[in-house]
Amino acid sequence: MSGQIPAVFDRPVLGIETSCDETAAAVVEGIQLRSNVVASQADLHHRYGGVVPELAARRHIERLVAVVDEALEAASLDVADLGAVAVTCGPGLVGALSVGVAFAKSLSLASGKPLVGVNHLEGHIYANVLVHGPFPTPALALVVSGAHTDLLWIPDYGQYRVLGRTRDDAAGEAFDKAARALGLGYPGGPEIDRLSRRGDPARVPMPEPLASEGGYDFSFSGLKTAVLRALQQTPSPDPADVAAAFQRAVVSHLVRRTVRAAEDLQPACLLLGGGVAANRLLRESLGREAQRLGIPLWLPPPWLCTDNAAMIACVGAFRLARGERAGLDLRAWADLPWDGLPPR
Repeated sequence: MSGQIPAVFDRPVLGIETSCDETAAAVVEGIQLRSNVVASQADLHHRYGGVVPELAARRHIERLVAVVDEALEAASLDVADLGAVAVTCGPGLVGALSVGVAFAKSLSLASGKPLVGVNHLEGHIYANVLVHGPFPTPALALVVSGAHTDLLWIPDYGQYRVLGRTRDDAAGEAFDKAARALGLGYPGGPEIDRLSRRGDPARVPMPEPLASEGGYDFSFSGLKTAVLRALQQTPSPDPADVAAAFQRAVVSHLVRRTVRAAEDLQPACLLLGGGVAANRLLRESLGREAQRLGIPLWLPPPWLCTDNAAMIACVGAFRLARGERAGLDLRAWADLPWDGLPPR
């Protein structure tokens, strides 16, 4: 039985996102997207093969005011027209998060607008709401990003039970490390996806993680090691074949565990979110399995899979409607529990 669709804050909400290497601001009214601005730092971190936290925080400081101004202008609004300010307060890089939190608190204090802190990971789930509307519950959600791989049971809005999570690397992190081993750029996921299109995954053997174990946990460190070993072979295989085999193994592992949970729990819908949710093979594979099971699969478009402030504003609108507000003691958290609230 689906839960009741909750109320949504009906005034414009400014969302601010600075959890990692994207400086983002957006305006959402209800669940309607009015503007969405993302300033990527990929060019800055590309030379290092990954995000450098201090550089990310500095770039947020340089760009955030302009990004917020652009989001307000695109929505044809002034600060006075806003109903509230929502900001990512975790999880993420503390230095980067602190820039956004400090700005949001200052804007809230100066304008008198309510402030709400948002869990970045919850935002990845609500990216679906911006496209498809409120999702039916109970739902099963797979959130796959550079730092997290979590399988969640959502009995109702704002309620989360972690069914499984990665025991080592997150899927996105494994993509980045495999891409580095293959001599590809950052971020690794899109690079591996492009290279794999001309490779044959059957030519390079890859292990099946946790093959002898039940449950819903994930593990990707063995696949990362398998890439390194394959490249050390003499003669070494075609990098495109390695990329294709690695991607197929990661996706198969994600889909297999998610399907197991769906068969066991029979959710009203499946939700996919996070940066890795933009992966072509993952979307296709999970789509086929969802169709076989007769369970609707909700996918955000690729531009809402990567970090953005629209999903943060959307979560904020639901939390504000429940009467949730943050004080000026709101801080940045490197980690947050899945109920979306800072640990006490």
